[in-house]
Amino acid sequence: MSRLRIKAGQRAYEIIKDGGLNYDSISAYFGPAAGPRWLVASGFDTTLFNNEILGRHRRLYLIGSSAGAWRFAAWLQPEAAACYQKLLESYINISYTRKDTPKTILEKFKKLVNLYLEDDALSFALAHKKYRLVIITARARHLVALEQIWLQKTGLIAAYLFNLFSRNNIYRFADRVVFYSGAKPPDFCFRPQFRGSFVQLNETNFKYAVMASGAIPLVVHGVHDIYGAPRGVYRDGGLVDYHLTHQFAAKETDIVLFFHHQERIVPGWLDKNLKRRMPDAETLSNVLMVFPSQSFIERLPDGKVPDRDDFLTYLDDSKTRIKNWQKAVELSAPLGEDFLELVESGKIKDVVEKL
Repeated sequence: MSRLRIKAGQRAYEIIKDGGLNYDSISAYFGPAAGPRWLVASGFDTTLFNNEILGRHRRLYLIGSSAGAWRFAAWLQPEAAACYQKLLESYINISYTRKDTPKTILEKFKKLVNLYLEDDALSFALAHKKYRLVIITARARHLVALEQIWLQKTGLIAAYLFNLFSRNNIYRFADRVVFYSGAKPPDFCFRPQFRGSFVQLNETNFKYAVMASGAIPLVVHGVHDIYGAPRGVYRDGGLVDYHLTHQFAAKETDIVLFFHHQERIVPGWLDKNLKRRMPDAETLSNVLMVFPSQSFIERLPDGKVPDRDDFLTYLDDSKTRIKNWQKAVELSAPLGEDFLELVESGKIKDVVEKL
């Protein structure tokens, strides 16, 4: 049984059916806010950057929120493979206790980020010849910006209720702030549908933007007043852009690569229980989505992709959680090679499905 499934939006589907996939047509690679689910993307990622598949003849945008941003920050480092491996090992081995608070968890995040992203390498990352990093964060508003748990929870409940009526109501509770490397913001920031602001990354705010993008509401203390950005409390980018919510292709012939941990695409964090809430056809039109097949997922420990619930399930048995996550990474290692084989053999034309 195949370990991968591949789906494509209308334009991407037509391009692939007509002539297969040309790597040079990939203008952006998107990483969702996935929590520990990103671990199954590790083999796919490492195959792509070890083989220098993307960004050969044009600069590639690496766009991510939360875990996606953490992954892609490693891609820009001088020793990308070693940096990514350091992130992988540190993330898997991080441990939490019943005594942890949002503030102590943020401190653990700081240590992890400082461990895999070296200060001396930030200038290299910002001037990378092949890649441009785009980090999506949410600047919290009103009660959602407060650190007192019960007040923040009240704000999130209100946000959830307002979001039931319209996704646009999320902007009452959080502003989208996009941090980017390079001389100019990515094209999607100038589209009429874009709501938010954008800030250029520099050596001072780089790590704080990465941390903020993964600062899960109620779980992690917010990152306050990031240098160069609007003042405020920054939280997980998934609050506004959980999975895929923008048309990231600059041209009609561009492909947006998206490795996902599941088949369903959820626009915002508060949309998880709203089955009807999904990206529109234009947002998906240039997307090539790669995700694990159900038969592959059933082979993973506990028969599922690693997720945040594992921290609670194995709170008193972190050794088992770590072992399970390491096994998931091990089993996911061939996914990148599977993808390359489909592309280079031309079989991708036969297996691609419509989104």
